[in-house]
Order: sequence, then structure tokens, then C-alpha cells
Amino acid sequence: MRLAPILCALTIAAPLAAQAPTDAAQKEAREILAEMISANTSLGRGDVTPLVEKLAARFRKAGVAVADVEVLGPEAKNKNLVVHIRGKGTGKPVLFLAHLDVVDALRADWSLEPYALTEQKDGWLYGRGTADDKGPAATLVAGTLALIRSKVVPDHDIILALTAGEENADEPGAAWLIRTHKELVNAEYVFNFDAGGPAIDHGKLAWLELQGAEKVYFTVALSTHNPGGHSSLPRADNAIYQLAKALRGIETLNFPIDLTEVARAYLMARAQFVAAPEAAMIKAALAQPLDSTAAFRLARFSPAYNALLRTTCIPTMLTGGHAENALPALAKVTVNCRLIPGEKSADIVAAITRAAGDTGITITEVNPAKPSPASPLLPERLALVKAASKAAWGKEIPITPVQENGATDGLYFRNAGIPVYGVTGIANPVGEERMHGKDERILAKSFKEGVAFATALIRGTAGGKKR
Repeated sequence: MRLAPILCALTIAAPLAAQAPTDAAQKEAREILAEMISANTSLGRGDVTPLVEKLAARFRKAGVAVADVEVLGPEAKNKNLVVHIRGKGTGKPVLFLAHLDVVDALRADWSLEPYALTEQKDGWLYGRGTADDKGPAATLVAGTLALIRSKVVPDHDIILALTAGEENADEPGAAWLIRTHKELVNAEYVFNFDAGGPAIDHGKLAWLELQGAEKVYFTVALSTHNPGGHSSLPRADNAIYQLAKALRGIETLNFPIDLTEVARAYLMARAQFVAAPEAAMIKAALAQPLDSTAAFRLARFSPAYNALLRTTCIPTMLTGGHAENALPALAKVTVNCRLIPGEKSADIVAAITRAAGDTGITITEVNPAKPSPASPLLPERLALVKAASKAAWGKEIPITPVQENGATDGLYFRNAGIPVYGVTGIANPVGEERMHGKDERILAKSFKEGVAFATALIRGTAGGKKR
């Protein structure tokens, strides 16, 4: 697909937006968020199931048939919620996705109680999961309830899936649903509210990121074995030395530039928001045919551009030896890779093997790559996001396609052949990075706007008319 039609598509006519949420709907959304935050759903010390049961009760009370509100998982703890809103069945359903599990938080590490929603005078809402991913999940619940109460018969069935297990890529969540109950979550495409979203730059809403691809998570281990012995009798074939030499080779390993369609679209949109020297580097890297020298220059400019433009592999864990007075019998290093969508893990292993330059080192896959092909940036799907953003903020906002360096539950759906678009309506200032960390937060104003965005996106995607 050529890029010109994609970018032009951002200016095409969009579907009519839903009516803005009422004060009562916004109040309910805050209550839902508070309920979510107060539940400890960390997979180590918490449990997602009690929260899921409460949310399921809301949908049953709103009128969704009992059979269409599924609470399910491989065990009693950490179950998922799947809600099916029936429509005319025009085409396949569209699925809205978020996760309810969180990274654990200790009270001693925080300035305030992590498992309680607290609004401070600074205009921020604090609590574990406000940003990742309970804030976005609460907007989806509110938006789905609004669709149900609107008495609209959707053209498309709408599925809401709130999952467990995203933070540790474990079986209770999306991976388990796809593997064992695909019929419940099978859709034409997915809007994943765990990626993308609007950015506030210098106090102003600047752009809306739409995740169209994510890099593929892949881990290998390099290990070397040795007879060992007493440390008073050193030998040249020390296992740690052997591994260190291999690591020096991997340190100099540069994977080729691989500029995907989504990455190219991101750079084209990004160029208008950066200083002139950086914009010039971007334009040079976008030249066709590809100018590898210009692209590598941009990659060296920042770690973010480097990760966008090519596959990366980096050592993350190192072990060796068993006693301070013994020669090491084993040395091992874990190397984590993030592959550009479409690249093959076998080629990456071959490159690492060549860089290590030692046939005596064993290289094994610890966490095999799960393919995550890029999703097509189709005009009609971009138009839905555009219409929802106009409903939430009353103006058009530039849409920036992004290729995420991390991983989300979207990969399981992409791997199953279902396109995924990562987006949320909760705006955050550029550089606000507290997910998984101390005093996680979102702006109270941004949450209200996020409710309006989710409500409009769900309504616009569903289509249909009132009964």
C-alpha cells in the first residue's frame, strides 16, 4: 500500500459522532475507575476475578443477556470479562480490548495509597493502573454502557474484552482466550486501548498516536560450559572470558535499516513537530530509494529512532560461576531482541551466532518470537478515530501512526490474523512516564475527554439507528 492514500485518508469525511456523555455518565465513569483502582489486580498478590464479577453485574443490570456476559479463565483467579453487544450482524464484530491486571505496587514506595483513586489539587488522578490500563479500560466500560442504553441496534456486533495476564504475558488473559475460546473474541479488527493515544506538547493537545504495528519480542540465551576447577589453578579456557569475547562481538552488531510502512507514516507525521535539524534528518531518512547512511544517522540521534528503524538485541541478564574460589563451570547471558514486524527470528539467531564468533557457545531460544504483522491503515478505520477525536475535543487532531517498541496483548490477535489498532482517548503530556512506577497518574480532565472519545468511537464503529 502506498503512503499517499493513507495520509490523505485522514482528511476524508468521517461518520457522525455520538452525543457527548452526560454529567451522570461522566460521574458513573469515575465511579467505575475508582472501583477498578481499589481492586488489587496484580498477578503476584492480587486477583482480577472479583473486579470482573462486579463489572459483569453492571452489564447484566444494563440489560445485556446473561449468555452474552462471559466471566472465564483457566482457573478461579484472574478471570477475563467478555461482553457481546448484539446488532444486525452486518459484517464481523469489532472488538474493543483493554487489560485489568497491573504491576504490583507497595504502599512504602508511593507518596499515597496506590490502590485507591485519589484526586489531588494539581488536577491529577493517582492510583496504580490509572494509566496502564484501568483508566482506558474504564472509558471502554462507560462507552459500552452508553451504547447499550442508547437503544441503538448496531450494524456491527460490538465485543468488549477486559483481560488478565497482559503484564506478564501469561496464560490467564488474551493468549488463553485466543487459544481456547477464539469464537468469543473473533472479530474483523480490534481497537486496543493499551497503546497509542493523544499527546500534550507544551500544554496543548498536539497529535493522536494510532498504533498500527508493534515489534516482536524474542529472547535467546548464550551459554558456555567448562570443566571448572580450583581458582588457584587458572586456565586460558575460562567460561566467563569466553562469553565476554562473544559479547564484544554482539555489542558491535548492527542490524540493517528496515523502514516499515507504519514507521514511515510515523516519521512523516513526526517531522512537523520537531526542530528543523531533526526534521531535516527525518526527511533524508525517508528518501526513496532508501538512503541507508541518512537512516543510520537518524538512528544514532536517539534510542527511540534507533528502535523504530531496525531490529535491536541487547544483553539483559548475566550469570556465571558458583563460588568465589572456583573456576566457572558455566557462564550464561540472556539477550533480548525486538524484531521489526515481518523479520524472521532464524535470521536474527544466525546474525548473533556470526557476531559471537565462537562455535563453542550454545545459543538457544528462551522465549520464541510470536509473529505480529503490521495492521493495514485502512481509510475507513482511520475515519472512525478521526470522528471520535473531533467529538471529544471539538476539533481535528493530527493522527500519527506508530510502531510500538514494546509489546501488548494486540500481538495475540495479530498473530491470529486479526488487525489491531492501538488507541486511547486519555491525553498525557509528552515525557509523562509513570506506568509501572511510583505515583502513577492521569489528568482528571484527560479522563473525562477519554470517556467522550471512547463513547464516540464505540458508537461510530457500531453504526445503526435507534429502535
